[in-house]
Amino acid sequence: MTATLTAPVGATARPAHRDGNVLRWLGAYTASMVGDNVYYLALSWAAVQAGTPSQAGLVMAVSAVPRALLMLGGGVVADRFGPRRVVIGSDVVRCAAVLAVAALLLVSGPGLWPLVVLAVVFGIVDAVFMPAVGALPARLTGPDQLARVQGLRGLAIRFAGVVGGPLGGLGVALGGAAGAFGLAGLLIALSVPLLVSVRTRELAVTPVPVTPGAQGAEDAGRGGGPAAGVADSVGPGDPAGAPVVVAEAGAGSPWRDLREGLRYIRGHRVLAPLLVAIALGDLGFVGPLNVGLTLLADRRGWGAAGMGGVLAGFGAGAGIAALLLAVRGRLPHAARVAAGAIITGSVAVGALAFVPDLTAAVGVAVLVGLLTGLSGALCGALIQTQSEPAYLGRVSSVAGIVSLGFAPLSMPLSAAAIGWWGTGPVFVTSAAVCGLGGVVVLCSGPLRRAQLPL
Repeated sequence: MTATLTAPVGATARPAHRDGNVLRWLGAYTASMVGDNVYYLALSWAAVQAGTPSQAGLVMAVSAVPRALLMLGGGVVADRFGPRRVVIGSDVVRCAAVLAVAALLLVSGPGLWPLVVLAVVFGIVDAVFMPAVGALPARLTGPDQLARVQGLRGLAIRFAGVVGGPLGGLGVALGGAAGAFGLAGLLIALSVPLLVSVRTRELAVTPVPVTPGAQGAEDAGRGGGPAAGVADSVGPGDPAGAPVVVAEAGAGSPWRDLREGLRYIRGHRVLAPLLVAIALGDLGFVGPLNVGLTLLADRRGWGAAGMGGVLAGFGAGAGIAALLLAVRGRLPHAARVAAGAIITGSVAVGALAFVPDLTAAVGVAVLVGLLTGLSGALCGALIQTQSEPAYLGRVSSVAGIVSLGFAPLSMPLSAAAIGWWGTGPVFVTSAAVCGLGGVVVLCSGPLRRAQLPL
């Protein structure tokens, strides 16, 4: 048995930024991301009001545990039940949980345990929500538009980051933590009807005979090609909406699906090195641009306002990169451009610790945001276009567990290292780790030659 990717009824090949179906998804994603930002602000405010600073920190961190532990399984769920269905269900559960806590806070005083339970629920739901979000774009439009979709998604993330904080602060000012939680729940709820209206290209299961001894079966047995029973695979240049034969999802047990997904990634000549490059980039980037920047601003005397200016510069650069990809839709030699952006961006990360003043730091931060935003969007587009749609949930879960599970571990290590050796050596070391991601791209022939579809 195999599965074919078929276009939704009435679908036409058009640019993603002019496709009503994609724009409805984009509106839902934006509303959900703004709601997330409001939720995290409300959670932090309520936790501070209910306990000590250390207890508040634990409440904010507890959701990361189930998210990291369950995300690989979340990828299997997304592939077995379909990303659209999983995203809708996740948003319904998240909305209900947030509104329930808002109602509880209205009738009783703030307490830590309801907040802990809410954070754990959010972490569990995020474990299936994030892989499904990563898998959904391939079901919305053709391969030639997936790079543009990544740019639009990047713009939504930047918009949510800019708008979510002030909206959360307004909710707290007007209604306390309960008001902010209620606002977050309403924003997440807004995404549900939009997602329901989105049409997707479904995986239709059809029988396909496999010739014993065929090269495809031989490759599948070695883990170097598609799974057995696959007649063809999604590749660059496939026309939008054309049926494309891919591996069937959910034919066996969930554990078998997970093992097949990991085997698929390991044997893929583009995805395997690409995920290694993404992991190295995240490990080298997260520390300096989070806790490292805070300590750098403190040691330089820039204060909170100065640190905010540097973060704003980074956000502006990343927004420019997302806009470039959203408008242009495609860059030639995508993998090589991504490698160049990773390496150049890593140099800028290292230089951030040595700039003479705040103005120069903001300028370097704009450059870092531009280059890392461009490389991140291109890597995301390559994942979308190189993966078979039936495996995208599992591929997205592996990419997500690296970014959200492993990379945050570098933050306490970066803080401790800065205390021992200072900002300069730590930023340079982190930049070197980040730059290795670009080296991996250039050293892998199949990945280096990877292109985005025309």
